[in-house]
Amino acid sequence: MTPEASSAARIQISDRAWKALEGAYDLQVHVGPDVIPRRVDDIDCAKEFLAHGMKGFVLKSHYIQTGERAHVVTRAVPGSRVFGAVTLNHAVGGLNPVAVEIAGRSGCKIVWMPTVDAENETAGRLDGGSTKLPFWAQIQRELAAEGISPPPLSVIDEAGKVIEAARRCMERIAKHNMILATGHLGRREIFALVRTAKEMGLKKVVVTHAEFPSQNLTGDEQRELAGLGATIEHCFTTTYTAKATWEATFENIRKTGVSRTLLSTDLGQTINPPVADGFAMFAQRLLDAGFPVDDIRTMAVTNPARLVDE
Repeated sequence: MTPEASSAARIQISDRAWKALEGAYDLQVHVGPDVIPRRVDDIDCAKEFLAHGMKGFVLKSHYIQTGERAHVVTRAVPGSRVFGAVTLNHAVGGLNPVAVEIAGRSGCKIVWMPTVDAENETAGRLDGGSTKLPFWAQIQRELAAEGISPPPLSVIDEAGKVIEAARRCMERIAKHNMILATGHLGRREIFALVRTAKEMGLKKVVVTHAEFPSQNLTGDEQRELAGLGATIEHCFTTTYTAKATWEATFENIRKTGVSRTLLSTDLGQTINPPVADGFAMFAQRLLDAGFPVDDIRTMAVTNPARLVDE
């Protein structure tokens, strides 16, 4: 564990932090069942959220559409609200409007653009280095070694225009009033996608974990994207694992403004804290940095509820 992560693990969560998260939604969790080992399954995660007064979450998988799972969990844990999603990697056909249409009909709330198969994301490639690899990188490398890994995906052409396949997916997203999330795209793709979404009239656009190394957007870039109508997501794991500093994240939130900011955890990994605890640790760090409770509630309760139409 890095020194920063070790310090985060010692955060004492106050009652005030838990109170700030009453009714909260986490729009990015990685829990089981999944093709990657997870520390908790979706039903137990829903129970933990309810036990702490939080409302629900969106189930993210890099490989599998989660709409059906979400319906089962919501039925199995009365009082919770769990939502499905789809990520447009090769496992669902890549930039596949049929996958988006079926996700919409299944009640999914988020469509992530490519993540593990994004051209911008190199960790899963055989030549992608070996430093602090994410859990999914091993799967990607195994697929590549077996010769069944199609070329990486981009949403723009050489001229920087959003390609037709991505536009067709965006039409389906708009039809079903789902959230368009940028996944692991690079900054050039993100700006093109957000501008095109605005032109096409999409109402819900989220810039995924803005400080994550694959994106690493500056505060000014985040503010510009928010000005184009996007909501900027900041994830607990990015700072907890020292991929970005807490101070930089707090400064970026202040620069963008809480009305255009979303707090998520991106948790569920076996080596990281429980999802609910991580969410509360995030709230605690914000409180310690001087953010008012009302601001935290805007970012963790009001904004995500608006995005999932609760």
